[in-house]
Amino acid sequence: MIGCLIIHGYTGGPYEVDPLATFLKEETSWHIEVPTLPGHGRRLNLEDASHEEWITAAENTLIQMKEKYNEIYLIGFSMGGMIAAYLAAVYKVDKLVLLATAGKFLSFKQIGIELGDMIADGVRGNLNENKIYIHYKHKLKTVPFKANIEFLKLVRFTRKHLKDVESPVLIAQGQQDGMVPYKTAYYLDKEITSASKEVVFFERSKHLICLGTDKDTLNTMVYEFLTKKKVAH
Repeated sequence: MIGCLIIHGYTGGPYEVDPLATFLKEETSWHIEVPTLPGHGRRLNLEDASHEEWITAAENTLIQMKEKYNEIYLIGFSMGGMIAAYLAAVYKVDKLVLLATAGKFLSFKQIGIELGDMIADGVRGNLNENKIYIHYKHKLKTVPFKANIEFLKLVRFTRKHLKDVESPVLIAQGQQDGMVPYKTAYYLDKEITSASKEVVFFERSKHLICLGTDKDTLNTMVYEFLTKKKVAH
């Protein structure tokens, strides 16, 4: 039996990865788990949340799954990708998928472009139609500065374990990503020492890669990677 753990991103929730989770549920008989990390979800409550709690919540779910399933796949989006990579390094899972994973960099250039688009839409009176504004407007009011520090601590802690990942890994990155620039995929590819790595770029995708224009292609690619038989050496 196969268990698949999907970990969402910082200030997000299961909804960020829902199209992929739904696709895998429909196409397979796997057990799919998408836990909500402490303080996350539709109603954010990050005032007292810590990066240790976020890692522990995902880790506890993985430990429970390993007791029930003989094959484990890990999928992580954004911050969830760093948690997934850390767990893959410690627990030696069967396959790992990293989506728009926040490995090292933040793209101030692309953030600037997207802010420019928001301002332009605001001037035209179309701000409430700007998808990025709609997604992030409630977060601007509900994310305490302390939580951002915890996010940075999590990236710094998990990054040290990338070199210990031995699972076959698929790294998928949107080239229009406003939070994690596409060169981060090259960084992950360099740091992860697994013998089996694939790196894929999606030209039209922004940070919310599972909800974007290329989501159907992404879903199929992840499915094919996870169902591909290991090649004996």
